[in-house]
Amino acid sequence: MGELSPTDARTSTEIRSTARAIFLHALAESGISRAFEANIENNRGVLRICEDLYDLSAYSHVFVISIGKAAHTMVNALVREVPTGLVGIAVGSTEATAQAPGFRYFCGGHPLPNAESLHAGDSILRAIAAAKENSLVIFMVSGGGSAVLEKPIDEQITLDDLIATYRELVNSGAPIAQINAIRKHLSAIKGGRLAQAAAPARQVSILVSDVPDNALDSLASGPTMADSSTVEACYRIANDYGITEKFPASVQSLFRQHALEETPKATDPAFANSRWWTILSNATARKAAAEHAASAGFTVEEDNSCDDWDYARAADYLLDRVRKLRQGASRVCLLSGGEVTVKIDGPCGAGGRNQQFALYCADKIKNDNICVLSAGTDGIDGVSPAAGAVVDGSTLHRAREQRFDPAASLKAFDAYPLFREIGDAIETGATGTNVRDLRILLAW
Repeated sequence: MGELSPTDARTSTEIRSTARAIFLHALAESGISRAFEANIENNRGVLRICEDLYDLSAYSHVFVISIGKAAHTMVNALVREVPTGLVGIAVGSTEATAQAPGFRYFCGGHPLPNAESLHAGDSILRAIAAAKENSLVIFMVSGGGSAVLEKPIDEQITLDDLIATYRELVNSGAPIAQINAIRKHLSAIKGGRLAQAAAPARQVSILVSDVPDNALDSLASGPTMADSSTVEACYRIANDYGITEKFPASVQSLFRQHALEETPKATDPAFANSRWWTILSNATARKAAAEHAASAGFTVEEDNSCDDWDYARAADYLLDRVRKLRQGASRVCLLSGGEVTVKIDGPCGAGGRNQQFALYCADKIKNDNICVLSAGTDGIDGVSPAAGAVVDGSTLHRAREQRFDPAASLKAFDAYPLFREIGDAIETGATGTNVRDLRILLAW
């Protein structure tokens, strides 16, 4: 591609700005405060959570547990509705900028657990052990909870073992539901075991979902929900992805001896007095993005069928789809929610699945009137400070002008330095919410 003409450069800049505006609007509409205002209300001590009512004065004890990337913003939103009388524990992936009275705070690791993850797990299990039948436990669960809160099911599994196991799972290329199936069976908290620990208390879970709508028990590895995965599935997943031999010895022995214990299922008494409500999901972000794109003059289509696909396969599919849609309309926006997978073999640079997806697309759309944005609503993409990136037909040209080799960056899983230098990284900072990734493809 030769030097861009002033008109082409202006159009390129404008279309990337439009894609950013669509994403930022979707992000704003997916905020925790908005979701709480619509779904959570305290009227004279009676707390409404979606369609349920809880008379807080009827319980001997009300305890709140908030976990995940949205842990702090969810606590803040709940305390605005119930300003006094609540006690609890919040476990997030960042330090809390302000702490609510009556709450203890932990900063767990993400995407890998840390010592605080284990400390938080012990503290929560000790706290809810005192729950009685006339107690109310309010769980607030968001994505990222799998790593920030943990306690191994087997005392032989050390923190270093957990970190090594998580790293192998995250880099395996397996879909998140399969990764979480294994995490659940290695944990004393995940896969419904936190609900077991809180029984026989009345329990309600407020969910901000970063998993498919039909797989809510994968959210934060389902600590408060009956688990649909099985030990046999864990053995099969580890075998299919060739990771059994890569696990540390303490975990590897559980797999080789088929010694994993089954997680609680729907018939377990722990769930007899439990309710679950999703107040935010990827559908919220997609709906907001569609409205903003339509107002910008685009014909909008949605295709989420490539959820959990390999990033390259998903990119090829969506680019083919948007090109076909362009044949029937002058300006087309194709939206796709969910996550893609990236299998990492060997060392990797700074980036994540969204930037990897975007950089792969950049090569496929060079010289074409297509713009692609891919970003995470949590504001964090892999091991980088970016949420994702935006590319168009000019991306490779602009990257090479800055002496980058896009193919080498893609191979090294090192897309962030390239996008940062050419100004196409999407950097929002931690957003305090997490409703999966959003891909926006514009064609004209």
